[in-house]
Amino acid sequence: MNAPQDLRPLVHRVVGETPILDVHTHLFTPQFADLLLWGIDELIAYHYLVAEVFQAAPLKYDEFWAMPKTEQADLIWKQLFLERSPLSEACRGVLTCLQAFGLDLSSRNLDGYREYFASKSVEEHIDTVFETANLSAVVMTNNPFDPDERLACEGGLEPDSRFLPSLRIDPLTMDWDGAREKLAGWGYDVGPEIDRRTAAEVRRFLSDWIARIKPLYLAASLAPDYACETETPRGRMVDRCILPICRQYDIPFANMIGVKKLVNPKLRLAGDSVGKGDIKAVEQYCSRYPDNRFLVTMLSRENQHELCVASRKFPNLMVFGCWWFLNDPSIIEELTRERFELLGLSVIPQHSDARVLDQLVYKWAHSRRIIADVLADKYADVCSTGWKATEDEIRRDARLLFSGNFERFVGK
Repeated sequence: MNAPQDLRPLVHRVVGETPILDVHTHLFTPQFADLLLWGIDELIAYHYLVAEVFQAAPLKYDEFWAMPKTEQADLIWKQLFLERSPLSEACRGVLTCLQAFGLDLSSRNLDGYREYFASKSVEEHIDTVFETANLSAVVMTNNPFDPDERLACEGGLEPDSRFLPSLRIDPLTMDWDGAREKLAGWGYDVGPEIDRRTAAEVRRFLSDWIARIKPLYLAASLAPDYACETETPRGRMVDRCILPICRQYDIPFANMIGVKKLVNPKLRLAGDSVGKGDIKAVEQYCSRYPDNRFLVTMLSRENQHELCVASRKFPNLMVFGCWWFLNDPSIIEELTRERFELLGLSVIPQHSDARVLDQLVYKWAHSRRIIADVLADKYADVCSTGWKATEDEIRRDARLLFSGNFERFVGK
């Protein structure tokens, strides 16, 4: 059903005017120096487009990775933008960014675009991106197991209300042997088995980092075979270490389920894939630990209906975002409709997952338009019954979707 003629423009205007708190990114403040990626070459030579260019051109992996970033970007620009039309969502995203920054797309002049970014300081560009995307804040991914990230925030995080911390703990759930070696090197008395002593030391490690960076939540990417276990290293880690600490500090555990790591390692970051998870794991954790809160996103499209139904059953579960391979317009629209129809407004419809600062511009521009269209249709459905949605109510709803639901769920 189409929204009434006077309602659709109002919904789009309200959604466009509502500041967004982006609940999951891989961005950093300038405190992290080169870890904060930005600019045209980072935008083009990003792993979305790296995977795409290997489909389009006969390239050798070693030769590509030996190129400087500017040469990689030149090659991708030539292959994906000049020698064929840039129809993919990742290509379109680059164009949306350039257009938003006022650059002339008809020139197709990559060196000219580079001049624009070279004229900016990183601080100026952060301001431009936040203003252009209309963002109030983004949540970073802070991983103490990454040596560069650890070094940058060992002394604590410099306050910047636009960049909020989360604590990323993938190695604890996906590579206990590697994590144990690092923890031992940092002075934690851990052994190969997650027994009482080791669990206490892992909790001490987590407590130390919670005190250091004050994260809004703990987060882990999880494989498709993630299950509610008690006798595996991963299960004991979740049961004895992660969930008790989340309860102690009253913060959620964000589960990002469905990534298959490095199915093609020669592609590096572009080499990960997707697998269907088991919703039973989410249901069992939510049921078994009612005093824990779970932010959950799943990578496989096939999991989304089950995830919505699970969220109807457990108030300690909050569904968030269209993650990674789901971040395409056709899928975003499908999932947004499904979620609104099953969950109403009790959902976080999107997060950017941005690794390059500029991606905030295109990911939110594209998602806002889709979310506004779906909202307009849903308001039209309601209005057809005689229930009238006011502008104040639409603004209230937009605030819930773009910041309020998350702030309530994490207790901030």
